[in-house]
Amino acid sequence: MSIGEMALMILVMAGVTYLIRMIPFVFFRKKIKSDYLKSVLFYLPYAVLSAMTFPYIFYSTGNFYTALLGTVVAIIVAVFKRSLLTVAVCACLTALIFGFIL
Repeated sequence: MSIGEMALMILVMAGVTYLIRMIPFVFFRKKIKSDYLKSVLFYLPYAVLSAMTFPYIFYSTGNFYTALLGTVVAIIVAVFKRSLLTVAVCACLTALIFGFIL
């Protein structure tokens, strides 16, 4: 992936995040009282960014299996409610170690 492609992806993600957070201000003039609608609007940016980012995880290392192992380890560590830094370090180390093995 070139620097230009990466910059374009970051700009698109920033634009999508901005639009998703701006749309409720434009369309909803009154205070939103529905708890369901509030929760949908709260989690929507996370869901969209995840959907845009998650497929590229499997191409990040150049080897599908090391990326898959890193992702599995990241999910397991995250389930145990560790910090984001701990999750990222564990996933990176797993992908690195298995990259040498595979």
